Amino acid sequence: MLRVQIPNAHPSLAIDFPELRIGCAEYPEGPTGVTVFHFASRVFGAVDCRGASPATSLTDVLRMNYGRFVNAIVFSGGSAYGLEAASGVAARLLSSGQASARWDGIAIVPGAVVFDFRGRSNSIHPDHSLGAAALDAAREGIFPLGPYGAGRFVHCGKLAGEEFMERAGQGAAFRQYGSTKLAVFTVVNAVGCIVDRSGAVVRGNRDASGVRLGLEEIRRLGRRNPTPSVEDQERGGNTTLTLVVTNRDMTQAELQALAVQTHTSMARAIQPFHTTRDGDTLFAVTTGDDRSAYPTLGDLYLEACDLAWTAVLNCAAAGSS
Repeated sequence: MLRVQIPNAHPSLAIDFPELRIGCAEYPEGPTGVTVFHFASRVFGAVDCRGASPATSLTDVLRMNYGRFVNAIVFSGGSAYGLEAASGVAARLLSSGQASARWDGIAIVPGAVVFDFRGRSNSIHPDHSLGAAALDAAREGIFPLGPYGAGRFVHCGKLAGEEFMERAGQGAAFRQYGSTKLAVFTVVNAVGCIVDRSGAVVRGNRDASGVRLGLEEIRRLGRRNPTPSVEDQERGGNTTLTLVVTNRDMTQAELQALAVQTHTSMARAIQPFHTTRDGDTLFAVTTGDDRSAYPTLGDLYLEACDLAWTAVLNCAAAGSS
């Protein structure tokens, strides 16, 4: 029987968002894990999927614009097998009485997964039980940074080959503007490397001597070996998962614009991004209870883009090499 581990992580980020509870659970034998974002009341949701290799569940229902109906969002390891974890969260919401079998009480728990089998010799993956355990562990006010939850065993900077990659993890950033709250959470498992605001590579693209190569150096390596083997391509399963959470009242179209603009901006922090070997997915949700006029929606979008970059950098700073 697999052991369930609830991470007591340091460092972590304090989040002043009482409507949001966050839980992580892991199978250390993998290693692999789950990160659950559970909302005290149902929220409005939108999604933006990029790259050619996404693995998600219930994302189509977010595109149907049904309104406030999302109970939780789940990030999981285990590639497509890990989608079972989202079902575990939904089932636990039902068994605990937080959801029901009524049409308007069904637990809606969209999920997305990362490929985290690289570098290990087993097929252990998050399942129904691990999803339920992550929900049971959910608490408000804290988010573990680094190799925890769905970010337990993820990597970045693989463009020139697996030997150049480094461990990544999950990152987050939070900011409040008057009564408007905004948070971004991300799990980085990318082909690309992580780049800071000065343009320097801070995670990934690391050669055998420990030096991180710049993007032009990686391109030169790629030109010398332009046709990777089938085995190398199979090792290239990747995905960055992101969630933007706000309390700002907005229409479904405005929430979708928040998702699209924030996701597009992340190409500054992860280079390259949205490749054929990535399945990048970004969820945006709002509780919709803040009706202030400041900041404007345009400014809020820009702030979300900046926070997303910070969240990626926090992942890099806390990640384990």
